Amino acid sequence: MSVACCMVDPARRTDEPKGASAMSVSTGTTAGTTIETTTEVTPDQVLRPHAENAFAAELAALAAHDDRPRPARWKLSPWAVATYLLGGTLPDGTLITPKYVGPRRIVEVAVTTLATDRALLLLGVPGTAKTWVSEHLAAAVSGDSTLLVQGTAGTPEEAIRYGWNYARLLAHGPSREALVPSPVMRAMSEGLTARVEELTRIPADVQDSLITILSEKTLPIPELGEEVQAVRGFTLIATANDRDRGVNDLSSALRRRFNTVVLPLPESADAEVDIVTRRVEQIGRSLDLPATPDALDEIRRVVTVFRELRAGVTADGRTRLKSPSGTLSTAEAISVVTGGLALSAHFGDGVLRPGDVAAGILGAVVRDPAADRVIWQEYLETVVRERAGWTDFYRACREVSV
Repeated sequence: MSVACCMVDPARRTDEPKGASAMSVSTGTTAGTTIETTTEVTPDQVLRPHAENAFAAELAALAAHDDRPRPARWKLSPWAVATYLLGGTLPDGTLITPKYVGPRRIVEVAVTTLATDRALLLLGVPGTAKTWVSEHLAAAVSGDSTLLVQGTAGTPEEAIRYGWNYARLLAHGPSREALVPSPVMRAMSEGLTARVEELTRIPADVQDSLITILSEKTLPIPELGEEVQAVRGFTLIATANDRDRGVNDLSSALRRRFNTVVLPLPESADAEVDIVTRRVEQIGRSLDLPATPDALDEIRRVVTVFRELRAGVTADGRTRLKSPSGTLSTAEAISVVTGGLALSAHFGDGVLRPGDVAAGILGAVVRDPAADRVIWQEYLETVVRERAGWTDFYRACREVSV
């Protein structure tokens, strides 16, 4: 769930309805003449709508019933933002679906942080919904989750500060017209929420360009002898994988600028099954996959396998297991089940069966072909083979593991 960082042209119009339509341009050549055809793409045709578009009705309903104080430029009050993430029922009966299934206090602390002048760092192992939570927080707070910097080893400083339109720069020299603001700079000037994904993947010297932004709430532009000061409402959400420690650790100076909230793995199997079921239903609708009412048993089986291998012990606590090198996260379980649903829909009878998820589980577990394959085979023979009601699953896994 990531979007590549893009530098926004200052001339881009911002008064157009966000998400109202997308535009696809195809180019063809006829008799030496180039013809461009523009096709309007409606929101329901987008493969993955932004949170503020996918849940626009819920956000509008919350805003209509929200009579609590709102911080400057917030679309909703902190209470309504938390309700949007955790779910609930409004006085008129409108159901707000949960976006995050986890401890309520974690969401409350995260929302409260954004209501202060502190930046928020969402920390956790892969698959704990850090990106998902950051997107929905931005959608609920600012109505815009797209001001995003995707952190990678090659992320330049311009992605956080600003860049230049080099044609204008060479023609007219440094000027406001030649400057291309980053998503962070736009968020500062418009009082919106900026997002920085995978902060610890960004080189340390680029990370530190955030220090002045977060501490002084200003972004100097020395080439112009100017600065951009953050407008009230500006806030920043960053995410980081705590397994990436040692990649590009945050400096103590930068870490002090964040309030850190750790997103845990689901506490119970039932909670994880609920998360996987909800997300698979949402993804299935977006992909036009048929509903599979009998998928719960296989979802629970996938979650059980992942949780046992992840914890290194069976659910009853009787058998110690070796853990593979992969994370076996909730996000990967969602991917396995979604892939299985697609298999059952297009090449099966529409019912999710062990054979539909077996290959996906194998791909998620066996990341190291040597060590992980041995761990998987031991798990199959010592746990799956002996478990009542799992015979078909054992056979399907054996078949794809050969």
